[in-house]
Amino acid sequence: MSLFNDVASESASGLSGGAGLRHAALQAKLNQRLGPEYVSQRPGPGGGPKLTYAEGWKMINLANEVFGFNGWSSRVVSLTTDFMDYSEESRRYNIGVTAIVRVMLRDGTFHEDIGYGLLENTKSKGQGLDKCKKEAVTDGIKRALRNFGNLMGNCLYDKSYTHEIVKMKVPPVRCIHSLCAVPLDTQRSI
Repeated sequence: MSLFNDVASESASGLSGGAGLRHAALQAKLNQRLGPEYVSQRPGPGGGPKLTYAEGWKMINLANEVFGFNGWSSRVVSLTTDFMDYSEESRRYNIGVTAIVRVMLRDGTFHEDIGYGLLENTKSKGQGLDKCKKEAVTDGIKRALRNFGNLMGNCLYDKSYTHEIVKMKVPPVRCIHSLCAVPLDTQRSI
């Protein structure tokens, strides 16, 4: 679909002039794919093939760049502990948690998705639950964000794309923050 068609359809749906152009520009940006600096890999379960994914903090930073720090929000719709099994033999816990998370844009557009957190063989029930809940919420945020388009992670479900992107050399991280020029051991907490 062309930019002209997007703008025309937005005007017909109630967005006029500048709002339609901003919407079309945002849509064009969301149609882009993630660069290699956002893509990570880790071993698959049971030693299977590597899994390609985007780290949660990177996707949150990207959402802040794309939508603005105050242009989107997330909300936990539900958080459920699916199981918390304790083994008397090993004296350890296996825990699974499900989160349903909503990501909403300033204009009210939203997507919801499910996230999951799993921890096996942990000594501490409290720390295990804490880790699983955080993992489930972060996974839910990433999965909800991907519904907004390729740039927000949906492209990671395209196997031909992931096969090629992991071969690319990752460009160095550019830092626009003034503290980045200061050596790590002399940086102050903000």
